[in-house]
Amino acid sequence: MFGIPGKQAVSLTPRAATQIAKLMARDGHNGLRLGVKKGGCAGMEYTMSFATDIDPHDEIVEQDGARVMIAPMAQMFLFGTEIDYETSLLESGFKFNNPNVVDACGCGESIKFDEKLSAQP
Repeated sequence: MFGIPGKQAVSLTPRAATQIAKLMARDGHNGLRLGVKKGGCAGMEYTMSFATDIDPHDEIVEQDGARVMIAPMAQMFLFGTEIDYETSLLESGFKFNNPNVVDACGCGESIKFDEKLSAQP
């Protein structure tokens, strides 16, 4: 919907693709659906959920056995994002390297996007 022909909306690091593929295989889901919603101290939060069906309006990214679906209203906010999966002694989880983020809260749970993005029709 908001993409550039020949360029995927988001990219996955090999670690992220491996983790998503494992989760898909383990639980029998069709992929991982990404979105954004209002919330948190910076204004917006990423959402992630397992998808059992594919919405015809979703942007679909497939890589190394992993499938990510991007909800239509989130596509403009996530375009150009690299998704990684990091593991440390204290935590593990998906990390978003999003060029559209202009600010984030201290805990890293919420983000603020460039206001020009939300003003687009």
